[in-house]
Amino acid sequence: MVVFEKLEAFLDWGGTKKDIVFVVLSGLAMIAALIGVPTPIDSSWLAIILCGVPIILGAIIGLVTEFDIKADVLVSIALLAAIATGEIFAAGEVAVIMQLGALLEEITVAKARAGIERLLNLSPRTARLIDGANERIIDAEAVKTNDALRVLPGEIIPADGVITKGTTSVDTSVMTGESMPVDKTIGDEVSGGTINRFGVFEMKASRPGTDSALQRMIRLVQSADAGKARIVNLADRWATWIVVIALTAAVLTYFVTGEIMRSVAILVVFCPCALVLATPTAIMAAIGNVSKRGILVREGDALERLASVDAVVFDKTGTLTYGVPTVTAVVSTNPNRTDRSLYDLVAAAELHSEHPLGKAIVKSYTDNHGNPGAPSDFTLVPGRGVRAVVDTHTVLAGNAAFLGESHIPFGTDAINDLIAPHLNDGCTLIYIAVDGEFAGFLALADTIREAAPSVIHDVRSQNIIPVLLTGDAEASARHIAKLAGVPECKASFLPEDKLQYIEKSEAIGRHVAMVGDGINDAPALKRAHVGIAMGGIGSDIAVEAADIALIRDDINQLPHLLRLSRHMMTVIKYNLIFSMALNFIAIILAILGILDPIMGALVHNAGSIFVVINSALLLKWRSVAIQPAHQNVPVMP
Repeated sequence: MVVFEKLEAFLDWGGTKKDIVFVVLSGLAMIAALIGVPTPIDSSWLAIILCGVPIILGAIIGLVTEFDIKADVLVSIALLAAIATGEIFAAGEVAVIMQLGALLEEITVAKARAGIERLLNLSPRTARLIDGANERIIDAEAVKTNDALRVLPGEIIPADGVITKGTTSVDTSVMTGESMPVDKTIGDEVSGGTINRFGVFEMKASRPGTDSALQRMIRLVQSADAGKARIVNLADRWATWIVVIALTAAVLTYFVTGEIMRSVAILVVFCPCALVLATPTAIMAAIGNVSKRGILVREGDALERLASVDAVVFDKTGTLTYGVPTVTAVVSTNPNRTDRSLYDLVAAAELHSEHPLGKAIVKSYTDNHGNPGAPSDFTLVPGRGVRAVVDTHTVLAGNAAFLGESHIPFGTDAINDLIAPHLNDGCTLIYIAVDGEFAGFLALADTIREAAPSVIHDVRSQNIIPVLLTGDAEASARHIAKLAGVPECKASFLPEDKLQYIEKSEAIGRHVAMVGDGINDAPALKRAHVGIAMGGIGSDIAVEAADIALIRDDINQLPHLLRLSRHMMTVIKYNLIFSMALNFIAIILAILGILDPIMGALVHNAGSIFVVINSALLLKWRSVAIQPAHQNVPVMP
């Protein structure tokens, strides 16, 4: 066994860099052999040595140590038979293809590990521990339950806990994926790993630093991959039987006929070039098809898995929506002031605000009406809103608590009737007072992508169930689900909730594809049968956790991707059926002495050519989208 351990160490030497160099050199050698570049010896031998020998050694190790008969055993026999009969190019061809597939898988695993490392980098490094009248910096992992902590603006909250002093706005996107900051005050809970945007506050830790919400999510990402079943290559599934049948036929033919050339011919025609090429060529062609549409396939077998999904889970923010809050309504409650004039005042008041909602108001105004005026005085009140003087008017813009603390009443039945529809749609409201009197409000919401309703309709037409999972509030989630036409919606879902939903779905036999964009989606993307990330606006960690990335953030390409994956599997099945039928017919002809080794080589090469051509047709394949009835999408003012 020591010998085999040394062999494994030898094969692992140099890692991925060595494998890349070997595959590149082997590919160049095969090209040289194909076009007839003159060399002292057949350049295909270089591919056999660099790529074929590791396959043969790996097959021997698997057979001896685990008695594991997979495609590498089948390929090894084919390689040796091809070499024995002088089919050097065929041997090199199979060796390069097999090693290229192994290399892609190796690179994918390395990227997944890199994604986890980047997620770890988001963890807070230090915490400000309040020790009596003093404050000292400690390691975030040293935070204990009930420790008193202080958090400054811009710092990562070091642990889960409850605010005991101060007010602030917290960026919770790392946990919920939602772009809207959340105002926090005394008694509110905060999560470790989220970011304190404004204001200084003190808190009491409710969990140790090593068990914060972010740390738990990291552990989810690390464990999710282990629970994802890998697709076994079809060639691996059939390898044992093919090896047994071919070897038995060769041996029996020799004993019955006494003609060694017949046995050799059987091994030559058995050379599974077409079988080995059936799946990877189709996958490569399909990958080429979607890459022209801005889709990056990171997992070699992702399209194979995608063909079997019967449910697609969508995140909301950044996936079905743009992930950016915009002003959807401006309502003036003063009959002497128009909606537009109120909008002018609020945009000017928020001009110098660093709060995400303030910036969203200014951007929405600028996009539609040009640059706003400037305030002559400006004050930001953390966790509450802004106070500014605009054209001699004192303007307050913020949450309800802000106006309440300024003793500005506004909760009349008439005003509540105006507010209610916007709250029911999940909007965030900015309440406005001008010169000490309530003047109206602005409604902000994330806006749905124009393509979302048609995409959902097309997905449903393929008998695939769309589901919306989001960390956002119920009202906002239901509103977007209704606009998009998603029949199943789950709101207020944390990363572990999304992961559990997918695990439960898989447990009842539902194959789930997850479409998301944020760090909070990483565990679910990794655990899902297929993970699809929004590559443009999506976090790098989400992309690295996923199997497929939509580089242009164009969810309109999702129906084509689903249809292509199913069509690809049909092509693969046709390729496999053809290659298997051709092999067995050729074996029978070789047994009867009709095919000699030379003709056998021609037959199996012809089969390989057919498989490649049939697979290549996937490059130009187009799906036909099913368009839904027209739906109105809200437009910002």
